[in-house]
Amino acid sequence: MTTVMSSPVRPDLEPSHVSRLGLIALATDLTSERDAWRVLPPERAALHVTRVPYANPTTPENLARMAPTLTAAADLLVPDVALAAICFSCTAASVEIGDDAVAEAIRTARPGVPVVTPPDAAVQAFAALGVGRIALVTPYLPETTAPMAAYFARRGLDVARAQCLGLSDDREMARVSAATIVAAAEAADRPDVEGVFLSCTALPALGVIDAIEDRLGKPVVSSNQASLWRMLQHADLAPLPGAPGRLFALSATSRAA
Repeated sequence: MTTVMSSPVRPDLEPSHVSRLGLIALATDLTSERDAWRVLPPERAALHVTRVPYANPTTPENLARMAPTLTAAADLLVPDVALAAICFSCTAASVEIGDDAVAEAIRTARPGVPVVTPPDAAVQAFAALGVGRIALVTPYLPETTAPMAAYFARRGLDVARAQCLGLSDDREMARVSAATIVAAAEAADRPDVEGVFLSCTALPALGVIDAIEDRLGKPVVSSNQASLWRMLQHADLAPLPGAPGRLFALSATSRAA
């Protein structure tokens, strides 16, 4: 008969240099986590993800239905472990539900933790970049794009033009080609536009930000880029070297100053 013996265990102390970040993604999200690991420094940040039920189409009414699920989702994010920030990774739903309502729902489960929403992060990103007049590009239907434009107007940004791709399924949005995103940004631009916002955390826009900025000669902000920028600020961390866009270049300059 084999004798089974136990060995002594010495747990490591929680590494003080690791910041833990929470992400609440839609059940159908194919993009947010992949984008996060193109920006977050793996030796300094740990990303913990939970998901909320979601069924397409991406209409204002459907997006608003996620509101009651946010508290339970936040409660599943590594309970009793400190988090530097929690992001609700849906731009259009944050607009429909409201930034404050999203934050309140998440903080019901995780009091005191900073909450990031993509549209609010974008507003702060444009402020940091000194941009007041934007072009808006979305993959959404027109009825989902209109509230987005109204949101930014309420937040003090002048929306010069809004361009949408007319998609209703966020899984299709996640498969939009780089060439399509670049062409949409160019179509939305005009001489008096100071910056471009590429809306939707499902849209694979992170990888084309540099190319669009080079073509247009002005700042470009995407939903995931802005959200990750804000999360890194809350964690007091720098992004990986080469993180895309003037926004992260600005962040690097600020930290060096």
